[in-house]
Amino acid sequence: MSIGAEVAAHLPFLRRYGRALTGSQSTGDAFVQATLEAALADDDLADSLRGGRVPLYKAFNKVWSSAYMEVEDADSGDQGHEAAAQDQLKRITPVNRQALLLTTVEDFTTAEAAEIMDMDEDDVEALVREAVAEIERESATNVLIIEDEPLISMQLEDLVKSLGHEICGTAATRTQAQEVVAEKTPGLVLADIQLADGSSGLDAVDDILAIESVPVIFITAYPERLLTGDRPEPTYLITKPFQEDTVRAAISQALFFGSSRPLD
Repeated sequence: MSIGAEVAAHLPFLRRYGRALTGSQSTGDAFVQATLEAALADDDLADSLRGGRVPLYKAFNKVWSSAYMEVEDADSGDQGHEAAAQDQLKRITPVNRQALLLTTVEDFTTAEAAEIMDMDEDDVEALVREAVAEIERESATNVLIIEDEPLISMQLEDLVKSLGHEICGTAATRTQAQEVVAEKTPGLVLADIQLADGSSGLDAVDDILAIESVPVIFITAYPERLLTGDRPEPTYLITKPFQEDTVRAAISQALFFGSSRPLD
């Protein structure tokens, strides 16, 4: 397999990481592009990318850590969210969020994250603890779960409650979601994409966002369908089967930014 093919297989997930790290799809993509340009200009760096995800993310980290404060956002149509995201980023140490994202959302081991960040494992663990402490200062909210598999829905309910939030409703179809929102607008939505009656979780989310901007986390068995670059992508996207720590981290991050407006 060529280097290009190997890197291409990891790009959707590197773009997800860049977007979550910076709080902006365009800014995250700019860093991904800069990483690829650096690899094209350095044969040794390019050759190292044959090693899989770790060297690719390590290359990204070197670019990001040297210039992240200098990148200007170029997104349009969602300036309120981006302004809020940048304001929140000023309140939390970026390197802490990086450690948390690598070990939860991106599912790297502590050892792999340490290699990516070029530091000791103990230091990475300390950064993760600090990040959790910082972002879990957010106030509790009401959560709507849109999920057609009862066992997964119950698992998510227990998880959400364990974080101190309340469940304002659960829905297995778009219609049920509409009924819940008619009674009370949620402060956070956890949504599957394919629902019980053939309806779409994307449409259910669009119904909610037409009423009010709320953070949304998509949980799906087919993340690649939403990571194509053909349209604005969800900032918070979790793959089934999921780890509960990943969902916890995504919830904290989504509430940290306060709004995701994931899809047009």
